[in-house]
Amino acid sequence: MSHPWLMDKRYAETLAQKKNESTAQLLFQTARRMNEYALAKVALQSDGPSPRASHMSLFPHIDLEGTRLTVLAQRLGISKQAVGQLVDDLEGMGFVERQPDPDDGRAKRICFSAKGRDAILQGLTVLGEVETELKDSIGERHMRNLHQALTKALAALESWGA
Repeated sequence: MSHPWLMDKRYAETLAQKKNESTAQLLFQTARRMNEYALAKVALQSDGPSPRASHMSLFPHIDLEGTRLTVLAQRLGISKQAVGQLVDDLEGMGFVERQPDPDDGRAKRICFSAKGRDAILQGLTVLGEVETELKDSIGERHMRNLHQALTKALAALESWGA
C-alpha cells in the first residue's frame, strides 16, 4: 500500500508537468502576473484608493454606453449580488455611476464616470509601460511574435463563438 504523501507527491509532479506543457495554463499565469504587476504600478501612481483585481475584472465588461447589472453578472458568470458589491465599491471610489437606462425607465445602467474613463486611459498607459519592460526582457522579436499569435488566437476563438 502506498503512503498518501507519496501519492500526493506523484500527483503534484504530474500536475506541475501538465501545467508546464499547457500553453493555455502559461497564458493564464502570465496574464495574472501581468495584471498584478500593472495593478501595483497603478496603485503607486494613485493618490486615492485604487481598484483591486476583482474590480478590474469588471471593467472590460462595461460598455461605453453603460451596461445593466444583470448583463454584467451574466458576462462574468457570477451572481447579481457579487457584481452589485463590486459596482458599489467602484461607485464609492468614483470610477462608475448608475444612470437611468434610456430603454427602460425602471432599470439602471452602470457607466464609467469621468474619473473612470481617465482611469481606463491611465491603465492602458501602464499596460504599455509593462509591455515595454517585458519587451526589454524577452526581446522585440518575441514580443512582436507574441502579439501576432495572440491576435490570431483571439480571432479564432471569436470565430468559434467562444
